Amino acid sequence: MRTVPSAAPAAPGADTEASPQGRWGDRGVSILEFAGFLPVLLLVGLAAIQLGLVGYAANQAGSGARAAARAAAQGNSGEAAGQAAMDGGLTASVGVSDGGATTTATVEVQVPTLLPFVDTNWSVTKEATMPNDDAAD
Repeated sequence: MRTVPSAAPAAPGADTEASPQGRWGDRGVSILEFAGFLPVLLLVGLAAIQLGLVGYAANQAGSGARAAARAAAQGNSGEAAGQAAMDGGLTASVGVSDGGATTTATVEVQVPTLLPFVDTNWSVTKEATMPNDDAAD
């Protein structure tokens, strides 16, 4: 009986399917890379949401200032109108000043914070000026 010579043996450390370093040796590396990158991805996402909260607070402050100035220019309570025009969950202060022919309302809204390590003393201030109504004089 004649034997057929086999192929040359693989060099030590060669990349073959049979070796533990071969085809399956990198299995699970992708999930480890993703797990390492996940905190960075979450931090970027939370920062984007926090930026949206700043924009929301600015929008609410502008709405409150316009409503307060309009109501005070017509002879009504500007502070109450400014608070009513904003979301009740926001901490805000409304100030109204009469300047003769115009009424100016200033609203300061505390920005809600999502991230625990972000400074919680962020505030947004908006101001609106309306001409006084002739009937209020």
